[in-house]
Amino acid sequence: MSFAQLSRLNREQPLRMLLVNAGEPDSLAWSGLAQPLRLAQRILNGSFQLDVMTPAQTAATAGDWQLALLVADEGSVRPAEAELRAVIERCREAAYWGGVGAGVLWLTQTGAAGGARIALPWALYAETEDVTERAILTPNLFEIDGRLISCCGGAASIDFSLTLIEALFGANVQAEIKEALCIDRVRSSEERQRVALQARFGALQPKLSEAVTLMEANIEEPLSTDDIAGLVGLSRRQLERLFKQYLGSLPSRYYLELRLQRARQLLLETNHSIVQVGLMCGFSSGSHFSTAFGTLFGNTPREERQRKLQG
Repeated sequence: MSFAQLSRLNREQPLRMLLVNAGEPDSLAWSGLAQPLRLAQRILNGSFQLDVMTPAQTAATAGDWQLALLVADEGSVRPAEAELRAVIERCREAAYWGGVGAGVLWLTQTGAAGGARIALPWALYAETEDVTERAILTPNLFEIDGRLISCCGGAASIDFSLTLIEALFGANVQAEIKEALCIDRVRSSEERQRVALQARFGALQPKLSEAVTLMEANIEEPLSTDDIAGLVGLSRRQLERLFKQYLGSLPSRYYLELRLQRARQLLLETNHSIVQVGLMCGFSSGSHFSTAFGTLFGNTPREERQRKLQG
């Protein structure tokens, strides 16, 4: 699902957003998220209200928020169980809700994620033994699955915040804030935490980690699923089971998304032609490249290149 769906929020009244700060006020997860939103509130001058509360304040306050997020960095102390559940229930009353950083782990541990795809900080992967039964962990920087929004925190909080701002208030507001913060490029939700797979699966699932490494090393001339399975010493069925269980995807689909994400990066960061980019990412057919790209990202390679030229 796309963050563009946030644009459908009811805007008859000023949009209200709640940030529950359960961590340190100077953490990167918090400041990266809050600072762009505070600038947006200033720019929009009354049409956007940002409420910031502690967990205790949130548990005791009734509000009418369209978007609510529980935010904490990896080192934060988890609130007491009763208070945490009260905060989560308050957040779930919003049209869209979720967590950032350790907040993602906490809401998932309580069962609130309901099997959704979530973006969790790689540094917390060691604490997720019971989480894989309750959600699908992805290595992405941030995710939206139905009403649930999650972000891995850290520096990705800035990209996440700016993506929310574009979806809610448009590209012009985002551009003004990017200029104020001297930010050139906003990473997309599909970009990955580079160390996430190794941190999460390196010791426990070395075959899975090895398979993904093979995919990343063979973008221009993709390997078949059977080839990858053979190289890591598994049957095709065993490999597919691993990918489905831990990454929520089939190997072929995961591999295709890797190649398309690489293509998107090349379109935005290099001057290679669209045909060259397709070939460099394993697409011999321009039409196949364009169709697959549009299915994943919602726009064509040509439109993506246009973003680079306009930016």
